[in-house]
This record gives sequence, C-alpha cells and structure tokens, in this order.
Amino acid sequence: MRLRRKGAAAAAEAATDESVEETTGEAGTADDTPATGPYDVDELPDDGVPRLDLGSLLVAPLADRDLRVQVDEKSGEVRAVLLASDAGALELRAFAAPRNGDLWSDIRPQIAADAARRGGTATEREGRFGTELVCEVRMTRADGQVGTQTSRVIGVNGSRWLLRATFLGEPAREPEKAQEWEDAIARLAVRRGTHAMPVGEQLPLSLPDGAQPKAVPAS
Repeated sequence: MRLRRKGAAAAAEAATDESVEETTGEAGTADDTPATGPYDVDELPDDGVPRLDLGSLLVAPLADRDLRVQVDEKSGEVRAVLLASDAGALELRAFAAPRNGDLWSDIRPQIAADAARRGGTATEREGRFGTELVCEVRMTRADGQVGTQTSRVIGVNGSRWLLRATFLGEPAREPEKAQEWEDAIARLAVRRGTHAMPVGEQLPLSLPDGAQPKAVPAS
C-alpha cells in the first residue's frame, strides 16, 4: 500500500482544509448481491467483500475510485475517509451516539443552520438511507473563481454510533445516478468500541498497519 500527501489544490477539491493522503491499489470486487449495511462490525456478514481496516471504519474499496484519508496537519490525526474520482467524492466519518436515540434527526438542523450561516441552503429529501440533506453553499475554488458547492449529507443511526456520509460533485448533484457510490456506504462497517465516549464525539480513525505516508511537494 502506498500513501502520498496531496497538494493544496487537490485538498480543496476534496472540500476540506486538511491535508489528504491517498491510497493507491486495487479496488475490491463486489458481488451482485444487494448489500444491507452499513453494518456494525460485530454483525458483519461473511460476504467475502474485502474491507480496509481504518479503525472505526472498515471500508470496501470501490472500482475506479481512489481511497484516501484526510489528515489534520497540526495533530496528525486521521479525520475522515474519502472515496474519490474525477467526478466526485464520498467522505465518511462515524460518531458516538446514544444506545437508543436518533442522533441524525438531532444534528440535521445543525447542518442546515451552518449552511445558512455561510449564505447557503439545506433541503431535506428522502433517499436510500432515509432522510438526507442537500446543501448548496457559495465557495471560492482553488483557481479563485466563486461558485456553488453542492453536497449531499446522509446519516445512518447504528448501535451506539452514527455514520455520516457526505457526497460531493456528481453524486451530490445527481443522486439518481449515484447507486454505485451509495453501495459503498451499504458495504462498510463501523467499529464503535466498548469505551465510554461523549455523544457526538468522532470515533477514531487510523492508517492501516504498516502504511507509511510519503510526502511530495505541494502542487
């Protein structure tokens, strides 16, 4: 497995201010059986799907998409997992949640309020995983041009965890054509752990065993 740090322009395209480290390798092959996840790691079926262990997330690589991790430059902590292509990206994070509750319903208004604060909008729609948000916010691109960034945010309540998946690019603007991207959500597993955590705290992510980032000059 080879990881390399992406430049500032690529990080902007991934819609994050954090540095991005990219994993290049063969994507796992998936069978044609419809997936029913996302799964709790303790209930993961023996489906033969290869998944990369990134701590709180076990992610099945998707054909023709790069598997990346976003790393905070100051702390060195892995902050999110990305599946990305030239057409768009899927950002994945998991959070601690109450045993019995609906954390996704609680945080949707917060996401909508943040979009409004930045001069944008957030609209609810029903999708494959339930109620999701489509956010449109004005942003300055890496080339200095001002445009509108569309994101589609999905939340899935699990066993003491919440999975938050954010689509960028085409899978956000054209959800009816995003089945393959959504399949990636349906195949992943979340590892909550048994330790106590405050509700809403992000579950820790980590690089795969033996992975060594290789820095390259920023483009």
